[in-house]
Amino acid sequence: MKRVTTESDIRILKVATCPSLSGKSTLTYQIACNAESDIQFRIVANTGGGFFSKEWITLDTILEAFNERKGDKPIVSLLLYPLFQGKSLNTPAFLLAVLKQEGLVSPLEDNPKHYTQLPSDAFMAEVEKLMQTAIDPTAIDGSKKTKSKKSQTHSAS
Repeated sequence: MKRVTTESDIRILKVATCPSLSGKSTLTYQIACNAESDIQFRIVANTGGGFFSKEWITLDTILEAFNERKGDKPIVSLLLYPLFQGKSLNTPAFLLAVLKQEGLVSPLEDNPKHYTQLPSDAFMAEVEKLMQTAIDPTAIDGSKKTKSKKSQTHSAS
């Protein structure tokens, strides 16, 4: 079940860019976690003209959508449409582009518009590492660097 997440619940872990599935635009996206360590994704910018939802979607919700496929049916962007019902039709395809960039799905050789789910071990290892760092939440374009929590010092003067 999808849960609404507010900005105050979120800690941004990563800001990055990727090409849209069509290759006609570049998407900027964020990966974050909440207090319960739920991994979340959202699209924050698109260089093309397509509208999109800036709604946070949990990785668990995405994986539930993948698990609802019958048999070995491939993953397509329409599979993610119910996560954004009533929102822009572009957002499911944009999210799929992000999942592709993050190594969670890969296009099928015989049909590049269809995808297969990949093991999430490398992605989760990266997220675990990012959880040990802090990122400036205003870094929408990904140009600001992350700082290690260990290097941040606070004086008690």
